[in-house]
Amino acid sequence: MDFELNQEQGALLNAAETLLARSAGTARAEQLVALSNAGEQSADGYDHDLERALNDAGFTGVALVDGMGPLEATLLTSAVARQAGCVSFGANAIVAAQLLGRTIDGPVALADTALPGPVRFAAQAVCLLVADGEQLRIIETPATDLVDVDSNFGYPMATLPAELLAAGDIVEGVSAHRMRAWWQLAASAEAVGCMQAALSFTIEYLKNRRQFGRSIASFQAVQHRLANCAVMVESARWLCAETASHNAPGEAAAATATHTMEAATLLFDDTHQLSGAIGFTTEHALHHWTMRLQTLKLELGGAGAHARSLARLRWTDAEG
Repeated sequence: MDFELNQEQGALLNAAETLLARSAGTARAEQLVALSNAGEQSADGYDHDLERALNDAGFTGVALVDGMGPLEATLLTSAVARQAGCVSFGANAIVAAQLLGRTIDGPVALADTALPGPVRFAAQAVCLLVADGEQLRIIETPATDLVDVDSNFGYPMATLPAELLAAGDIVEGVSAHRMRAWWQLAASAEAVGCMQAALSFTIEYLKNRRQFGRSIASFQAVQHRLANCAVMVESARWLCAETASHNAPGEAAAATATHTMEAATLLFDDTHQLSGAIGFTTEHALHHWTMRLQTLKLELGGAGAHARSLARLRWTDAEG
């Protein structure tokens, strides 16, 4: 695999990052939270404006454009996460695009009947994709009376009733196993973006913070931990790219998710500890990425479930 972006990919990312710098970022994330907490009408914690901007610019449907594909959608998913964008970009641009052959005009939520619990963007979704055993279901008019779940993890979440998850139309010709593989890739790509931003933010903080007359970043023990984090994040990034470039085969997607979510645990612990007490406060922007990692780590059952899926696929040649 070529580890360098080609000219088209570089131009695509540059254009997306320009839009994100203008329409997303930590200040925008804080504004969404403030509006939601104030009970503003239509303020539900989801960035509908950013979603419209990404859709209008053609980024959401990039995987369906000739000469592009899931790799480009994966790169963009990480870019949106780096800028703390609170949108279901990966679920739409990667999962819906690959399973349905189209993207959705509005938020997309992903759920699995075998995994009860709060679902990201469930209350905002105009389309719900559900892994129901071996079948894939689609619900394009979800119920509006869902129970919101209070969360400090950076995403609006809600609980879906079991009868809703079992409803909807079966998507013929597409198995739930394929949905889970694409979902693992999308969640991993989003986690990679969060990890990249959290690590960069922490490094800048350590460069500017001084102790014993020196920058904290100059201490060798700190550098060792930062280097270890960088290796874990880079390996996760390239696993995502490799998996996307091969259309997310089940074993590769499970391996990518296993490693990425383990890396997320390490990164959460180290960036907060290296940032000291301020790293655990909301006045410090680190939480915009690390708290989202806590949610991403739990999707599809978490790293343990990804590892079990990998073992089944590796040694039993089974899809599920």
